[in-house]
Order: sequence, then C-alpha cells, then structure tokens
Amino acid sequence: MTLTAEELLAGSGLTHEVDVPAEFLGPGQGEAAARVLLRPLTVHDLQRIDKASREDEALSAGLMIQQAVVEPPLNLDQVTKLPAGLAKFLVERINSISGINTPRNALAELVQAPLAKACFVLAREFGWTPEEVSGMTIGQILLYLEMVNNGDNEGS
Repeated sequence: MTLTAEELLAGSGLTHEVDVPAEFLGPGQGEAAARVLLRPLTVHDLQRIDKASREDEALSAGLMIQQAVVEPPLNLDQVTKLPAGLAKFLVERINSISGINTPRNALAELVQAPLAKACFVLAREFGWTPEEVSGMTIGQILLYLEMVNNGDNEGS
C-alpha cells in the first residue's frame, strides 16, 4: 500500500501529551499530573531554527521548545526563563516525538546538505513537492528514505 502525501503529512499535525515530572515544577503544584501538549517539529521548523540560531547555539533549544509546545503556548522570553532541567527534559521529548535522535550540536548538519538530498529523493520517488516534504517530521522523512532504499515504493 502506498500512502498519499496527505496521509504522510497527517503525522506532523499530531500532538502528544507529556507528563512533566514534579521535580521540575515549583512547590505547591500538588499531586495532580502536570502535562504539556507537544507537536513534532517539521523539516521547515528545523530549517528556520537553524537559520535563526546560527549566531547563538543556545538559541536553538529555546526555539525548539517555543515551536513544539502547543499547550501552554510560550513565547521565546518565557522559554528562556524556564529552569534548565525542565528545558532539557522538554528538548529530549521534542526530539523523541520528532524522530530526532541526534546530539543537539548535529542539528545544523542534519538540516543542511543531507536534508536537501532527502527532499530531492522523496520528490523524485514519490512525486511530492518541496513544500509537502518540508511539512514532514524528520522521522517521517527517514522512514520514507528507508522505503526508497529497500524498494518498498514500487507501484507508486
């Protein structure tokens, strides 16, 4: 079965409830589960984050959090005031749901030449536009590149 572009892009619209450990929250939060709602980062998000943070590596983590946290919405100033441990926890969860399992310093390398090549390969093999590919998460791109490498896209 070959998926349509719409089916592929649907994954980038998913949200994930993530429980925040009490150790990262202030006193008086009670025993109730504290959650945030996250969305996976898309290729387009990562390209913008890379471009915006070239002069300041520490900015990339803040921008990742700001882009991925759906609820509660946070502006960049609020993100920069988060405790470091909570920020690290959120970035790890964002990387996980986005399909990124690389060190933070590899972000720029991830979204440069290999990404351009991946977009070209997916466009050629599946007939997708660059806009369709840039809306996909890194995990989705890697999955479909693996399909191309294994010849699983025949008949599309």
